[in-house]
Amino acid sequence: MKNLIKYMLIVSVFTGMIACDTLEPIEENRLDFDFILTDPNAAEGVLLNGYTGLVNQYSFSEAATDDAVNNILNNNYKRMALGELNAQFNPTARWSSFERVFWVNRFLEVIETGETQWSRDTLTNTMFEMRLKGEALALRGLHHFYVLQAHAGVGESGELLGIPYYTEFIEPEGNFNVPRLSFEASVQAIIADFDAALNLLPTDYGLSAGQVDPWYSDLENFDFDKYGIVNDNFFDLRLSGKIVRALKARLALFAASPSFLDSQSYYDMAATNAAQILNTIGGTAGLDPNGNEFYTSDANIQSNESLWRASIGGNTSNYEERMFPPSVNGDGEINPTHNFVMAFPMLDGQPATEANGFDPQNPYANRDPRLEKYVVVNGASFGGGTINTGVGGGNDRLDSIPEQSTTTGYYLKKLLRPDVLINNNGTVQGQSHAAVYFRYTELFLILAEAANEIGGPDNPVDGITARDVIAAIRNRAGISQPDDYLASITSREDMRELIRNERRIELSFEGHRFWDLRRWGLSLNEPAKGYFFNGSNYVILPSVEIRDYPSVYMPIPNTEILKFSELEQNNGW
Repeated sequence: MKNLIKYMLIVSVFTGMIACDTLEPIEENRLDFDFILTDPNAAEGVLLNGYTGLVNQYSFSEAATDDAVNNILNNNYKRMALGELNAQFNPTARWSSFERVFWVNRFLEVIETGETQWSRDTLTNTMFEMRLKGEALALRGLHHFYVLQAHAGVGESGELLGIPYYTEFIEPEGNFNVPRLSFEASVQAIIADFDAALNLLPTDYGLSAGQVDPWYSDLENFDFDKYGIVNDNFFDLRLSGKIVRALKARLALFAASPSFLDSQSYYDMAATNAAQILNTIGGTAGLDPNGNEFYTSDANIQSNESLWRASIGGNTSNYEERMFPPSVNGDGEINPTHNFVMAFPMLDGQPATEANGFDPQNPYANRDPRLEKYVVVNGASFGGGTINTGVGGGNDRLDSIPEQSTTTGYYLKKLLRPDVLINNNGTVQGQSHAAVYFRYTELFLILAEAANEIGGPDNPVDGITARDVIAAIRNRAGISQPDDYLASITSREDMRELIRNERRIELSFEGHRFWDLRRWGLSLNEPAKGYFFNGSNYVILPSVEIRDYPSVYMPIPNTEILKFSELEQNNGW
């Protein structure tokens, strides 16, 4: 942590987000603090460093869970899942997020001096200061949350601990030897930053005159035209009040979960903040009809499903080259498990059991339509051909090509553009992709989980119940109506299981499963299962890959423990 950059490296803004060059710094861009105070572009460049390292949907950490296997033998998530996780090797570590914290703390020092002029007009300058300070505070809270999510746990003392919380920039020679706060104190510190940001940021960008937040419209000599300059749609991809409120709901749900505080008050905070946003889009009526395929086309990427995303990238094929089956010239890297496939209900919404019509020898018939959208199963049409992962399947057959063919009998379809072409001659036709930081579907599921924990399936939070949310999500998925299984759910416990399963399906392969299992206190050690067609029958492979985790709490990096005597390690590491 002491290896912080002492000088500020300018990054540029592109469509309201960041385009960061990774050139070696030269004397011309080693800018000291006094220079930054005089140059608003340099100052904002410091803030924009806080927009780097944001967590998006492309981690593929599901390979560390019961949902997937990575077929690359030295993949870090595979190694972690197989038992190599320790305080020296932790692919899920996020301690480096503190570096972004110090960037934004440095920017907050700039703001506090009042010397940097964003505009010669006093009112416009004040509004720029408000918005940029709000962004910085929200980013500080968010990056602390990343560290908390990855490293909170029961310490060697037996206390549930959080993380150090840094509210000032520390020079490289300064004191970084700071103890961890309690878990709840850490949560409260993040909430304080989020709440402060909510009192500075516009609820959204490009608001009309009648929608302007009071902390702007109450400014002396308020002028809407000047407000429009500061909070124009150009900044849509920056943090807004709406996004911060969603982040607060995510934080509160995490804090409320069984592995941590198991707290009704935090469930209430999660539900209330989620409902406040969701009611602005009409509640469950605002659920995007194509939101469960938010990645499949340019139109879907640009749809209202993404509450917060990065700018849309140029035509690429990286993920498809990694994930497509070998017969369509991909590396088949991520293999969904049979555990995951069996999470999908039957078409009528009933769990996939033989009593409900599931046929082990015709396993993909009459299933939830999301299964076909998210997983390439044996016999599926894909890339202009039929994918056969069983006998006769050639290079698509289970285990036919080490580190390329599937190890479970399945290939990944979720998150991939179906219109990417990988030609036999090595040329590719890429398509647009975008990193997504928060989807509305996640916010709906936060509300459902929290509302159910507070008062059960039909407990309304600002007019929305868990049953309402799950009904809308399953209806969008194509579950046959009426949904008799959902109607049969009457207890909090049964609704909890259904919500968790819907979350597993809807947010699959977006980096949630590992963190969800941990916060729910569920076993991380379910072995990954496969399903193989042997030419006559499907046979289950009960343990394609084991899972070996000693705890739901992850370690603090050992390098930090060795450097800083005030840091307490989590128990068992």
